[in-house]
Amino acid sequence: MTIGGKTVNAQKQTLIYSYGTLKKGFSNHKLMQDLISKNDAVFIGNFVTELRLPLVCGPHGVPFLLNLPDTSRHRVRGELYSVSDSGLQRLDVLEGITLGHYERLPITIRPDNCDSGDGDRKTMVEAEAYFAHRSFAEDMWRRSGQVGFESFNHDVAKGYVRRDLRPKDMSFREQITLFCSSN
Repeated sequence: MTIGGKTVNAQKQTLIYSYGTLKKGFSNHKLMQDLISKNDAVFIGNFVTELRLPLVCGPHGVPFLLNLPDTSRHRVRGELYSVSDSGLQRLDVLEGITLGHYERLPITIRPDNCDSGDGDRKTMVEAEAYFAHRSFAEDMWRRSGQVGFESFNHDVAKGYVRRDLRPKDMSFREQITLFCSSN
Protein backbone atom coordinates (compact mmCIF):
# COMPACT_ATOMS: atom_id res chain seq x y z
CA MET A 1 0.00 0.00 0.00
CA THR A 2 1.23 3.54 -0.75
CA ILE A 3 0.59 6.38 1.70
CA GLY A 4 1.99 9.86 1.38
CA GLY A 5 4.23 8.68 -1.47
CA LYS A 6 5.77 5.89 0.63
CA THR A 7 5.21 2.20 0.20
CA VAL A 8 4.14 0.56 3.45
CA ASN A 9 4.17 -3.19 4.08
CA ALA A 10 0.70 -3.75 5.54
CA GLN A 11 1.60 -7.09 7.10
CA LYS A 12 2.08 -6.78 10.86
CA GLN A 13 2.07 -3.01 10.61
CA THR A 14 -0.22 -0.50 12.30
CA LEU A 15 -0.52 3.08 11.17
CA ILE A 16 -0.05 5.31 14.22
CA TYR A 17 -0.92 8.99 14.19
CA SER A 18 1.27 10.95 16.63
CA TYR A 19 0.26 14.44 17.76
CA GLY A 20 2.37 15.02 20.88
CA THR A 21 5.68 14.14 22.46
CA LEU A 22 6.43 11.33 19.99
CA LYS A 23 6.72 13.86 17.16
CA LYS A 24 10.07 14.98 15.80
CA GLY A 25 11.74 17.52 18.05
CA PHE A 26 9.92 16.49 21.25
CA SER A 27 10.98 14.53 24.32
CA ASN A 28 9.63 11.06 23.49
CA HIS A 29 10.67 11.08 19.83
CA LYS A 30 13.78 9.16 20.89
CA LEU A 31 11.52 6.10 21.15
CA MET A 32 10.36 6.60 17.55
CA GLN A 33 13.98 7.03 16.48
CA ASP A 34 14.87 3.77 18.21
CA LEU A 35 11.96 1.99 16.51
CA ILE A 36 13.00 3.41 13.14
CA SER A 37 16.62 2.31 13.66
CA LYS A 38 15.41 -1.25 14.39
CA ASN A 39 13.05 -1.30 11.38
CA ASP A 40 10.06 -1.32 13.73
CA ALA A 41 8.72 2.01 12.46
CA VAL A 42 8.73 4.14 9.32
CA PHE A 43 7.90 7.85 9.17
CA ILE A 44 5.17 8.40 6.54
CA GLY A 45 4.62 12.14 6.71
CA ASN A 46 2.73 15.05 8.21
CA PHE A 47 -1.01 14.58 8.53
CA VAL A 48 -4.03 16.35 10.01
CA THR A 49 -7.19 14.94 11.54
CA GLU A 50 -10.26 14.87 9.34
CA LEU A 51 -12.52 15.70 12.28
CA ARG A 52 -12.18 18.67 14.56
CA LEU A 53 -10.91 17.21 17.83
CA PRO A 54 -9.75 18.78 21.08
CA LEU A 55 -6.02 18.63 21.81
CA VAL A 56 -5.34 19.80 25.37
CA CYS A 57 -2.58 19.67 27.93
CA GLY A 58 -3.17 17.84 31.19
CA PRO A 59 -1.01 17.58 34.29
CA HIS A 60 2.65 18.42 33.72
CA GLY A 61 1.79 19.75 30.25
CA VAL A 62 1.18 16.25 28.89
CA PRO A 63 -0.77 16.44 25.60
CA PHE A 64 -4.06 14.57 25.29
CA LEU A 65 -6.17 14.14 22.17
CA LEU A 66 -9.81 13.85 23.24
CA ASN A 67 -12.25 11.60 21.42
CA LEU A 68 -14.93 14.32 21.43
CA PRO A 69 -15.54 14.99 17.72
CA ASP A 70 -16.63 18.45 16.62
CA THR A 71 -16.33 20.00 20.08
CA SER A 72 -13.18 21.88 19.05
CA ARG A 73 -12.57 24.30 16.22
CA HIS A 74 -9.26 22.66 15.31
CA ARG A 75 -8.13 19.83 13.12
CA VAL A 76 -5.04 18.51 14.86
CA ARG A 77 -1.68 18.39 13.10
CA GLY A 78 0.70 15.49 13.63
CA GLU A 79 2.83 12.77 12.09
CA LEU A 80 1.99 9.35 10.69
CA TYR A 81 4.14 6.28 11.28
CA SER A 82 3.86 2.68 10.20
CA VAL A 83 4.76 0.59 13.24
CA SER A 84 5.48 -3.13 13.66
CA ASP A 85 3.72 -5.28 16.25
CA SER A 86 6.75 -5.21 18.56
CA GLY A 87 7.06 -1.44 18.12
CA LEU A 88 3.38 -1.06 18.90
CA GLN A 89 3.87 -2.93 22.18
CA ARG A 90 6.57 -0.45 23.19
CA LEU A 91 4.33 2.50 22.29
CA ASP A 92 1.44 1.00 24.27
CA VAL A 93 3.68 0.78 27.34
CA LEU A 94 4.84 4.38 26.96
CA GLU A 95 1.24 5.58 26.57
CA GLY A 96 0.04 3.68 29.63
CA ILE A 97 -2.64 1.68 27.84
CA THR A 98 -2.99 -0.86 30.67
CA LEU A 99 -2.87 1.92 33.28
CA GLY A 100 -5.83 3.84 31.87
CA HIS A 101 -3.86 6.88 30.67
CA TYR A 102 -4.62 6.54 26.96
CA GLU A 103 -6.53 4.21 24.70
CA ARG A 104 -5.59 3.42 21.11
CA LEU A 105 -8.56 4.11 18.83
CA PRO A 106 -9.22 4.50 15.10
CA ILE A 107 -8.81 7.93 13.55
CA THR A 108 -9.25 9.32 10.04
CA ILE A 109 -6.50 11.62 8.85
CA ARG A 110 -5.36 13.17 5.60
CA PRO A 111 -2.05 14.57 4.35
CA ASP A 112 -1.38 17.96 5.89
CA ASN A 113 -0.98 19.56 2.47
CA CYS A 114 -4.34 18.23 1.20
CA ASP A 115 -7.13 20.75 0.58
CA SER A 116 -9.96 19.82 2.97
CA GLY A 117 -12.54 21.06 0.47
CA ASP A 118 -11.47 18.79 -2.37
CA GLY A 119 -13.94 16.04 -1.46
CA ASP A 120 -11.44 13.41 -2.54
CA ARG A 121 -11.90 10.49 -0.12
CA LYS A 122 -8.84 8.76 -1.64
CA THR A 123 -6.61 11.10 0.37
CA MET A 124 -8.10 9.87 3.65
CA VAL A 125 -6.09 7.42 5.72
CA GLU A 126 -7.42 5.20 8.49
CA ALA A 127 -4.94 4.98 11.34
CA GLU A 128 -4.92 4.70 15.12
CA ALA A 129 -4.10 7.35 17.71
CA TYR A 130 -3.60 7.45 21.45
CA PHE A 131 -6.62 9.28 22.83
CA ALA A 132 -7.09 10.31 26.46
CA HIS A 133 -8.89 7.50 28.23
CA ARG A 134 -12.65 7.90 27.93
CA SER A 135 -13.07 7.83 31.72
CA PHE A 136 -11.63 11.35 32.03
CA ALA A 137 -11.81 12.88 28.53
CA GLU A 138 -14.88 15.04 29.18
CA ASP A 139 -13.48 16.23 32.52
CA MET A 140 -10.18 17.09 30.81
CA TRP A 141 -12.07 19.12 28.17
CA ARG A 142 -14.04 20.94 30.85
CA ARG A 143 -10.85 21.57 32.89
CA SER A 144 -9.17 23.08 29.81
CA GLY A 145 -12.00 25.62 29.49
CA GLN A 146 -13.05 23.85 26.28
CA VAL A 147 -10.11 25.45 24.51
CA GLY A 148 -7.67 23.28 22.62
CA PHE A 149 -4.68 23.54 20.32
CA GLU A 150 -4.19 22.86 16.64
CA SER A 151 -0.75 21.45 17.26
CA PHE A 152 1.49 20.39 20.11
CA ASN A 153 4.26 22.81 19.18
CA HIS A 154 7.24 24.23 21.06
CA ASP A 155 5.21 27.08 22.56
CA VAL A 156 2.58 24.66 23.91
CA ALA A 157 5.31 22.25 25.05
CA LYS A 158 6.95 24.85 27.32
CA GLY A 159 4.79 23.53 30.17
CA TYR A 160 5.74 19.89 29.58
CA VAL A 161 7.56 18.12 32.41
CA ARG A 162 9.50 15.00 31.50
CA ARG A 163 8.36 11.80 33.20
CA ASP A 164 11.56 11.41 35.23
CA LEU A 165 11.10 14.92 36.71
CA ARG A 166 7.47 14.50 37.83
CA PRO A 167 6.45 13.90 41.45
CA LYS A 168 6.70 10.26 42.49
CA ASP A 169 4.27 10.41 45.44
CA MET A 170 1.23 9.50 43.32
CA SER A 171 0.54 7.65 40.10
CA PHE A 172 0.06 9.54 36.86
CA ARG A 173 -3.56 8.38 36.82
CA GLU A 174 -4.01 9.93 40.29
CA GLN A 175 -2.39 13.12 38.98
CA ILE A 176 -4.86 13.16 36.07
CA THR A 177 -7.79 12.78 38.48
CA LEU A 178 -6.47 15.58 40.69
CA PHE A 179 -5.87 17.82 37.64
CA CYS A 180 -9.38 17.25 36.28
CA SER A 181 -10.99 17.96 39.65
CA SER A 182 -9.10 21.22 40.27
CA ASN A 183 -10.25 24.63 39.07
